[in-house]
Amino acid sequence: VQLQAFGGGLVQVGGSLGLSCAASERTDNRYSMGWFRQAPGKEREFVAATNKDGGTTYYADSVKGRFTMSRDNAKNTVSLQMNNLKPEDTAVYYCAASNFVWSRSVLEYSYWGRGTLVTVSS
Repeated sequence: VQLQAFGGGLVQVGGSLGLSCAASERTDNRYSMGWFRQAPGKEREFVAATNKDGGTTYYADSVKGRFTMSRDNAKNTVSLQMNNLKPEDTAVYYCAASNFVWSRSVLEYSYWGRGTLVTVSS
């Protein structure tokens, strides 16, 4: 499966931004989907994920209550709505697909889209 993320940009502290990720094929019940991010000089880290049918969503503690991941199986897309953004949210954001039921681990995702840069300015 090929993935492409959209929607990055520059936003002020406290603002909101939405990211989307389009898949080249059906993903429901085939792949769990995740969002990860990588800040300059840091390792790629887990942000959010849904299981294969999209029935359950998991979040990193750092974004819980501010970010919402959703999955539209009819359109083969996943989205990440980011609210109350903070400077530490600045990173390149990646969507990814996994054959596992779901995972927080970068290593368990086999398919990655190009990242999209989110910059939160103060």
